[in-house]
Amino acid sequence: MELTWRPLTLGDAEPLADLFAAAEAVDRTGEHYTAGDLREEMAGPDVDLALGSTGGWAGEWLVSYAAIRRRDSADPVHMPRVESVTRPDFRTADLAAHLTTWFLDAGKRVHERAFPASPLELHAGVHEHERWYTDALERAGFRRSRTFVEMRADLRELPGVRPVPEGYALVPFADRYDELTRDARNEAFAGHWGSAVLSPAAWRHRITGAKDFRADLSFVLLTPARDRVVAFVLSSFHPADHAATGVRELYVDYVGTRAAQRGRGAATAVLGHTLARAREAGFERSGLAVDTDNAHSAVGIYERCGYVVADTYYGYVLPIG
Repeated sequence: MELTWRPLTLGDAEPLADLFAAAEAVDRTGEHYTAGDLREEMAGPDVDLALGSTGGWAGEWLVSYAAIRRRDSADPVHMPRVESVTRPDFRTADLAAHLTTWFLDAGKRVHERAFPASPLELHAGVHEHERWYTDALERAGFRRSRTFVEMRADLRELPGVRPVPEGYALVPFADRYDELTRDARNEAFAGHWGSAVLSPAAWRHRITGAKDFRADLSFVLLTPARDRVVAFVLSSFHPADHAATGVRELYVDYVGTRAAQRGRGAATAVLGHTLARAREAGFERSGLAVDTDNAHSAVGIYERCGYVVADTYYGYVLPIG
């Protein structure tokens, strides 16, 4: 069947949610989205729907979707993220070729508008079960560059909580710490593979202003003068996952420590405290994602807090000349 392609709009959130659900029934990635979740993502400052999105329609059914998300910085390479979902019964070689050709064309357009003087790499993330999408990327020249694992902790079986470094103050996240925390995040993740500085607008949209953000279960570690965040844990709760699994899971979006304070157990202490508070609040599990080649031994930190590996994702990259 020949599809009709056009950029998506915020009004397409409902059919997009149906598309994600159809794909998840086969791919089993563990990710679930409501129309509200997707509408929030589509409205982000990193997406220009008219320039950087496309949907393939079979009559009234949205059967394939792709988007390009630009980065807030290019230091020195611009690494926009490409993403795509297709209904299982429409996964053909021709459709895969159409999508990856669109990635190249749209990626260049988004890049030219954002950072035309910088080198360009397209980045994609793929769950280990998404074989059709993996094959499509590899045929288009994308190469696997990184492995990420999704880890989960059973909050009924937590190890003891380590104390925070002496002299520092551990407090719940509050709006007055928002910019201090963004600054700490940008420093802590500087040099991480595939990471980029987050602007205030992207930070608020993606993290502290997101509808699923749990400020009450996010914590920051402050200097004795309380004028600087040195470590942090930022968390969210996704009702769509709860509805699908029946499990109340606190998702840890970010764990980080400034370079000068690493090696003192700050991250382990703040994360352990967060998980203990989550258990008290009625959560049964926690999840997070981590790069297995993380230079700061993050996997070990998470294992000490009770996490074990549950799923695997791969980072794919295509340099554009």
